[in-house]
Amino acid sequence: MNKKLDLLQNSRRDFIRQSTVIAGGLIAAPILSKAGILSAPKTIKIALIGCGGRGTGAITQALMSKQDVKLVAMAEAFRDVLDTCYKNITADDTSESTGVAGNLKSKIDVPEERKFVGFDAYKKAIALADVVILATPPGFRPIHFEEAVRQGKHIFMEKPVATDPAGIQRVMAASVIAKQKKLNVVVGLQRRYQNSYRELFKRKDMIGDITSAQAWWNNDGVWVRERKPGQTEMEYQMRNWYYFNWLCGDHINEQHIHNLDVINWFKGGHPIKAQGMGGRQVRKGKDNGEIFDHHFVEYTYADGSILNSQCRHIPGTMSRVDELLIGTKGKIHCDEAKITDHAGKTIYQFDKTNEPNPYQNEHDELFAAVAKNEYKYANADYGAESTMTSILGRMATYSGQIIEWDHAINSGLNLQPDAYDWNAMPKVVPNADGFYSSAIPGVTRYI
Repeated sequence: MNKKLDLLQNSRRDFIRQSTVIAGGLIAAPILSKAGILSAPKTIKIALIGCGGRGTGAITQALMSKQDVKLVAMAEAFRDVLDTCYKNITADDTSESTGVAGNLKSKIDVPEERKFVGFDAYKKAIALADVVILATPPGFRPIHFEEAVRQGKHIFMEKPVATDPAGIQRVMAASVIAKQKKLNVVVGLQRRYQNSYRELFKRKDMIGDITSAQAWWNNDGVWVRERKPGQTEMEYQMRNWYYFNWLCGDHINEQHIHNLDVINWFKGGHPIKAQGMGGRQVRKGKDNGEIFDHHFVEYTYADGSILNSQCRHIPGTMSRVDELLIGTKGKIHCDEAKITDHAGKTIYQFDKTNEPNPYQNEHDELFAAVAKNEYKYANADYGAESTMTSILGRMATYSGQIIEWDHAINSGLNLQPDAYDWNAMPKVVPNADGFYSSAIPGVTRYI
């Protein structure tokens, strides 16, 4: 379940200032209580947008919160995916299908007429809910987030929140409106909801000024879905979405964002530039799309401190998912939940025994706030900031150039297709032999 069933302050202020460019059509008057936030209903109605493995995990945890909640609508591009999700969450015992034991049937009321399928399905489902869960492939996140904000809904959205700088700009603009409407927004960067990380963050001054950091997401990789006869190019890429940047953003964006977000959090801002290297060592097949299987990025922050980050998806290699922060007085070892001095002596140790599931904490805290008519969570800004950090790294490894934050975020780079339609053609298509082109460092250019 830990994988959801699938496998500085100046720079922060600069980032938020950029988000004041407001996307047209987002402002709509919300229904406010005397406290100035959306009135909470007796039963909190939920819509699930994206019913794959990640969506199944997220809705399971939402329904297991302590509040009076009910799933009332589901939206998904593919009917078979929606049906599988519905079957799993309505099982007598969900432990096998969702990884969480329980019976959720009493909290699910989704008749056939509230199961929506297709590219526009999200709009119909969002309209029926008080809280929406956005769990599609991240390429769709900006437009789904915009619509949920426009309709005045509280939001849980999975990370990353975009796959390109144009999408980041849309999320930033929608975030401005979400805060004006006092909509709670939680982003699925669960380490910020994990007790061990929260306690380490409270004590980060124990290591003095952070001078450098390291971050890892190294493991074997994830699933591959083969092309099926009769599929259009759009359907194939959406089924095999992890391997196409307009949908996924590469694994540096889709998974390594967790580690990059931790460093941004502890540093209190984002990097100002990046350079790195990467490539395709094992991802060479027709179903491996265009993404790399390894990245190494040197990020530089405004104070001159360096983050060396690495992520790799190659079977049989060293596995490590972790972060290390090094300061003038000591080190924070995130996975071990401890702080040491430079001699190696432990000066703080968090007891991880019986630590609550941070994925569950995200939903418990969001739904508690909604139930109490409290406005507490505005995660979209740091979600966008950490996503852009991932994208910055990808641009650096793909090109082999030094990429500056300001240039990248204002580049207008947009990977999305011209239309969302089953017969529309994505911007990246296979050659006559069925293979996709990928970035070549030194040839691919962004500046």
